[in-house]
Amino acid sequence: MSLLRQPILLLSRSGGVKKLVSTLPVTSGIVTGYVPGETTTDAVDATAGLVEDGLAVTLDFLGEDTLDVEQAEATVTAYVELLKDLADRGLARHAEVSVKLSAIGQALPDVGDKVALENARTICRAARNAGTTVTLDMEDHTTTDRTLAVLRDLRKDFPETGAVLQAYLHRTEADCRALAHEGSRVRLCKGAYNEPDEVAFQDKIDVDKSYVRCLKALLSGSGYPMIATHDPRMIAIAASLASRYGRSPGTYEYQMLYGIRPDEQRRLASAGETVRVYVPYGQEWYGYLMRRLAERPQNLTFFLRSLVSKK
Repeated sequence: MSLLRQPILLLSRSGGVKKLVSTLPVTSGIVTGYVPGETTTDAVDATAGLVEDGLAVTLDFLGEDTLDVEQAEATVTAYVELLKDLADRGLARHAEVSVKLSAIGQALPDVGDKVALENARTICRAARNAGTTVTLDMEDHTTTDRTLAVLRDLRKDFPETGAVLQAYLHRTEADCRALAHEGSRVRLCKGAYNEPDEVAFQDKIDVDKSYVRCLKALLSGSGYPMIATHDPRMIAIAASLASRYGRSPGTYEYQMLYGIRPDEQRRLASAGETVRVYVPYGQEWYGYLMRRLAERPQNLTFFLRSLVSKK
């Protein structure tokens, strides 16, 4: 199945396949299993259901790599609307937002970093007014330094802004140590982009070892680690390390994707752990869905069989 990962990621850029996927009954079911809908109302309703189950939420308005100023502004508007609706429904203290800088202008030629920073400020201000926070999603390795630079600028006025680090990158253990300071929120994930071996570990065992080293750096520090994994072994290791470093529940949290291991999400929450569910929504769901399918062989098999049966 790992041999299929790169072709599936390449398919994520195909509009024709997206159209086919969205019309298939079986794959449409897979879509709604990972993405609750395309509208703000869909996202807020999904949030309400998760909060009712004792879970926290982070919401991602899907879209990335925009080269259009108006589209970047529309994304900012969508986040501001979302944050207002969350506040109006009394959900903001349970739900934050995750933002990709390339969706709010970072990829624009020449002025991208400036535009992304100002747009991120607008979202951070709206989040603070709503009573919640923002986490900057990490994208492929070519944007890591620029994203961390924007984070540093944002934290001057919005120190609560969260960061994301990806354990499959060679550099990440050092980045974890640099960000494991008081007041710093850091989401540690394994990484979902197709990265070259010069910058990223390629074998699962090496990625896992890096993830554990990064966990140690974060949990032994004085920041707030956000442990993003569905791997039972990594969850067990994280729990053991939290105990070793004297971490009580509430000084860190687990994060999992919407639709993946929901029973485990509720089990951890019922055991007193903070569990935050990453909820993506919006019309640009296709690339996100394909990355999720590439990560999970059983769903990928189901998906491919559905495509074949359609022909």
